[in-house]
Amino acid sequence: MNTQSIIVPRQSTVPVHEARARAILRWLVREKIVQEQLTTCGRTGNRMAHALGPGARQVALHPEKLPFDTPVNGLEVMLKRCIYTPTEGFKEEAGCPQCRREVGEPLFDSLEEWMPGVSDNFTCPLCGFEDDINGFLFLQPCAFSNLGFIFNNWGDAGFTQAFIDSFADWLDQPVAVVQVRLA
Repeated sequence: MNTQSIIVPRQSTVPVHEARARAILRWLVREKIVQEQLTTCGRTGNRMAHALGPGARQVALHPEKLPFDTPVNGLEVMLKRCIYTPTEGFKEEAGCPQCRREVGEPLFDSLEEWMPGVSDNFTCPLCGFEDDINGFLFLQPCAFSNLGFIFNNWGDAGFTQAFIDSFADWLDQPVAVVQVRLA
């Protein structure tokens, strides 16, 4: 099992993102969804993450599929600007919410400016509409933000809508749930 379920705010630059991440982590620990202490149950970098907790059963659509018996099952919190897209079969298609036409290729080309923080916005080359890049329409869930919550190997378990809604409330903005299958 090599999956990531990533909850990402649909905003490029979340203000005071480190403080928001700490508040969400306190909430997740209080609900016993993840454990407070970092362990080597992550996938990236030094592999340090917050291991799966027994309360995760309350927020999973399929609790029997939670990865309790796998060494990689933790929550990793990303505090830097990242592009969150599915790795398998991602179509790189996007539409303008104003003119409703396809703008995927120029939008994804603009990520070279977005990534270093030159701009949070994208301007539709067809009608001139400008918005945060997350405001455009994507065929598959994806997001671009300086904050992300990566739940390793939780993909098959899924999240309840109530949990996703609570996450959005804690972030005070809409979220995307990006599903990634790794090779």
